Amino acid sequence: MSKLILIRHGQSLWNAENKFTGWVDVPLSKQGRAEAAIASSRLKDYRVRICFASMLFRAIETAIVILTEVNDICDGRVPIIKHEIDDQDWHGWDNYQGDRHQELPIYLSSILDERYYGELQGLNKAETATKYGEEQVLLWRRSYSVRPPNGESLEDTQKRVVPYFNGQIMSHLQKEENVLIVAHGNSLRSIIMRLENLSPEAVTNLELATGIPIVYDINPSGQVTHKVILND
Repeated sequence: MSKLILIRHGQSLWNAENKFTGWVDVPLSKQGRAEAAIASSRLKDYRVRICFASMLFRAIETAIVILTEVNDICDGRVPIIKHEIDDQDWHGWDNYQGDRHQELPIYLSSILDERYYGELQGLNKAETATKYGEEQVLLWRRSYSVRPPNGESLEDTQKRVVPYFNGQIMSHLQKEENVLIVAHGNSLRSIIMRLENLSPEAVTNLELATGIPIVYDINPSGQVTHKVILND
């Protein structure tokens, strides 16, 4: 039985200002870094073997704090960020000699990035609701298939995230490796839809708090057998 740990990044500076963030690369706030440290302490009894994170800094920052604040989570391994092999500017500069079993790889992928909010990015959510109406903004934020202006719907996000989860992440779980995914509200909602077989109607009510670990037990056939939310 393997553990799949999902964590939405800690509070970002734009979360604190109630702004639509999407693909804008905003770092964590002081509170967000504290949330990541608290998440690490809540995971002290878990052992992670591999981590996946989005390419946005708030997710990377959260992952690093979680994996380094409490050393036992890595089970003695050193977290190492793995750069994209098709990045032509990297030139393989991270090649090194040594025992790869002593590292905990952190794979970054833009596929796990937040939903793209298009023309809403940078706007205050309350002010946008006043301008367009609360019902319209709620549709843009929480519906499954409605896109914000020139942005992505949750359906669009799910179509990029779930194939990556099935193809790149599930194989590690089936090998009974504990996996940590640090990403965003909507990319994680996409994964949870797949894990829990949620309908498009049901997912509209799914809210994910920042910095709260959700832990699934996954059997070798890839089915969820247990779920716990570590919020106290």
